Amino acid sequence: MGFAMKIPFLAPRDYRFPDPSYALAECDGLVGVSGDLDMGRLLSAYRQGIFPWFSREGWFFWYAVAPRAVIVPENLHIGRSLAKTLRHKPYRVTVNRCFEKVIAHCANVPRPEQDGTWIEPAFQTAYLKLHHQGHAHSFECWLPDEQGEMQLAGGFYGVQIGCVFYGESMFALRPDASKIAFACAVPFLSDLGVALTDCQQDTEHMRRFGSQLMDFADFQTALKDLNAKPLKRNIECGVVAENLLQKIGCED
Repeated sequence: MGFAMKIPFLAPRDYRFPDPSYALAECDGLVGVSGDLDMGRLLSAYRQGIFPWFSREGWFFWYAVAPRAVIVPENLHIGRSLAKTLRHKPYRVTVNRCFEKVIAHCANVPRPEQDGTWIEPAFQTAYLKLHHQGHAHSFECWLPDEQGEMQLAGGFYGVQIGCVFYGESMFALRPDASKIAFACAVPFLSDLGVALTDCQQDTEHMRRFGSQLMDFADFQTALKDLNAKPLKRNIECGVVAENLLQKIGCED
């Protein structure tokens, strides 16, 4: 009971968060609990390295993770197999073409040791609002079907504040689809001014792309600086990259 009483309740319309240092030291990163997923609370949380992890019975649980896994664009690593795919596979990667479909697909991805998804309807609604305000973006990978028609095959979405992109979730309906989207998105974002991609947790999948661990205090310092810097250009809707064999005359 004592442990539960130490977890702050985040009052409605008050978007301040307690310093995550206590949560990281004593509560496995649980910073607080709220009854809402308001856009103001989401933006305030991300600026401090905090994010909503899941909900239970109408309550939303906000976490920080340390050390933090991040990708610096110049350290992006593309493995030999993926590099070959990027050179010789017909694909198209787009941005913000179908955000709602991407987050819905992410919600349906089976996850080990989980009975359901943390991306419940309330999360989808909240991030769709962020998307409409220009703070959440999706990247889509399109691959040709048997008739040569391009179909949505994978992708991911995340939150962007200033020069930081906070990755949230990805999905793949076909092999390599989410990898293709991510590999093309990082340099695209870098060209716009994004200097840091937050991967949240240290996973083997992100380590293959060159993720590194960052001390949480250093991560927060970087966020304070980078969140305040504007992008060179806004992230809009369009084509990020493509390698269509019929266009370039390349054969496997």
